[in-house]
Amino acid sequence: MSDDVCGVTTISSDQNSIPLLGHDASALRSKRLLQITSLTLMGLLLAAFVATGHTQMTVLAGCVVLVLAGWFAHQQKPGIAANILLWALTVMLSVLAWKSGGVRDMAVLGYPGVLIFAAILGNVRLFAGLLIFIVGYCSLMAGFTIAGVFQPFLPEVEFKHLVFTDVILLITGFSAYLLLRDQRRLMRGLREENQRVRNSQKTIARLASQDQLTGLSNRRFAEESYACLYQRCLRDEHPLAVFFLDLDSFKPVNDSLGHAAGDLLLQQLAGRLQALSRPEDVLCRFGGDEFLLMAALDGGDDQLARIAQGIKAAATTPFFIMQTQIEISGSVGIALAPEHGTEFNTLCKHADLAMYQAKHEGRSVYRIYNDDMGRANIDKFNLMTQIRQSLKDKQFRLFYQPKIDIRSGRICGVEALIRWPQADGSYIAPDEFIPLAESSGVIADIGHWVLQEACMRWRQAGHSRVGVAVNLSYVQFRDGSLERSVQQVLRQSGLASSALELELTESMLIGEGDDINRQLRAIHQMGVSFSIDDFGTGYSNLGYLRRFNASRLKIDKSFITDLGVSQRDEPLVRAIIQMAASLGLYSVAEGVEDEATLNLLRQLGCDEAQGYYWSKALPEHELIAWLKQHDVSSELPHSSEL
Repeated sequence: MSDDVCGVTTISSDQNSIPLLGHDASALRSKRLLQITSLTLMGLLLAAFVATGHTQMTVLAGCVVLVLAGWFAHQQKPGIAANILLWALTVMLSVLAWKSGGVRDMAVLGYPGVLIFAAILGNVRLFAGLLIFIVGYCSLMAGFTIAGVFQPFLPEVEFKHLVFTDVILLITGFSAYLLLRDQRRLMRGLREENQRVRNSQKTIARLASQDQLTGLSNRRFAEESYACLYQRCLRDEHPLAVFFLDLDSFKPVNDSLGHAAGDLLLQQLAGRLQALSRPEDVLCRFGGDEFLLMAALDGGDDQLARIAQGIKAAATTPFFIMQTQIEISGSVGIALAPEHGTEFNTLCKHADLAMYQAKHEGRSVYRIYNDDMGRANIDKFNLMTQIRQSLKDKQFRLFYQPKIDIRSGRICGVEALIRWPQADGSYIAPDEFIPLAESSGVIADIGHWVLQEACMRWRQAGHSRVGVAVNLSYVQFRDGSLERSVQQVLRQSGLASSALELELTESMLIGEGDDINRQLRAIHQMGVSFSIDDFGTGYSNLGYLRRFNASRLKIDKSFITDLGVSQRDEPLVRAIIQMAASLGLYSVAEGVEDEATLNLLRQLGCDEAQGYYWSKALPEHELIAWLKQHDVSSELPHSSEL
């Protein structure tokens, strides 16, 4: 069993633990050196007891040095202890051999043990030094013996020689056993550690390729598997289909029931998708509430439709989570290889575009990618680039359309409308670039510019008796800084807060309630008024009208345009006007283009109106000239009289 503690790896076997690294490794060496030193010391004392003469003195001297080596081992200094122990033994053995039988003396039997200890307990320098010394010394004694310079003698074998031999063999054998046992434990521990590393690598590889929430493969695994799957499809001459699923209404689940419920829903959906996929298919959670399925189509178009319908059904079948039935839907985009591309990222991008086309066409459907989607995406990207550059270069312009008090015929305000002029004199319609700016988030910067420009220019023009209305986008509420932005613009421009009106669409007030309510309440307290734009095209919820302190209700022009020639929309317009009056709100009709419509609105009790009957939206200098020509306190003519 292996343990990692503070970066030190240890190998445990039975009740023993052999550290491999750090301070514990040094302690183990010190322990072994102390054991070997103690054993050697006892053996030498026994040898000294039976020895005589110079042999006894040499052995006793060696015992003294061994005591010093043991002290260093006890002090956890294994390097010094090993050097003292091994050099002391080597010198002692060398002296005994010189005094007796030379290279044939039994003392030479101790040299191999010394070298083994040096190899295991010492370092390269100690081992090399001892090896060179021993080989050189033995060679020297042999050379001197051959030359007759040294005359070794071999004494008669006595009992003490048996003791010497046994001591050498016992010390060498027992010490070698201890050291080799450590090595076996070390090798066993290394094998266990290697196995643990291999298991860890397998776990890491599995985690790296698996989504931890659903247990499905993740995007990385899908990308790695694509090449093999695509090559198999090419070999079998089958197209490879990439199905991209995105849930349509997943965010409200998290918002209303919490992320735990959302996680359970994704897990259940993953199980359903797994049930309809084949073993050779690749199914992964692409990210968030997006799933990807890659499948070889060996059954033609019918199989493609069947898989797409199955994926859609997996998302639309009700989920039962936390004792609550949840119904959502999913949109599916499909790309085919090699028809729509051969690279994984290209196919994913095309399937993603097809999925967004499915959402655009009503959701809970599937669509197959075509080149028109790609061109539309490129056009959107280019337009988005132009929007950012135009904002940076201040190319946008504000036009103003007057609002008229129907009873008095006098101007009661203007609505600031953004326009995007082009170099050839044409204009890109707001309906083309505003939704794109909203989806990308750049509308927040555009909206701030419109607010700042309208307030600054209107204050400089000096129209203190006529207010200016500015449209807001829901994106401007997201970061919670709208209140601060309005306050800053009013302070910098010097425009009275009562002269500013902010227009909101009624659909903007749905779903974001608390945060929008807080910001609108703070802005209303500054003295800024609000109007609800395009009323009748959304939820038409009276509770929201009361909550957000609106002062005007603008009837969408789709209900006004045919009012003078058709009675179809008259009951609805009458109801909206009466409802506004009952709530204490001014009613404003948009899109008035003829006198018949104006007369009918006057009969219905509408308060204000705007439209081409009086004036289209005008650039600032034209509006100023128009206002100067017609005193705002007098009744204004309609456009046919201008």
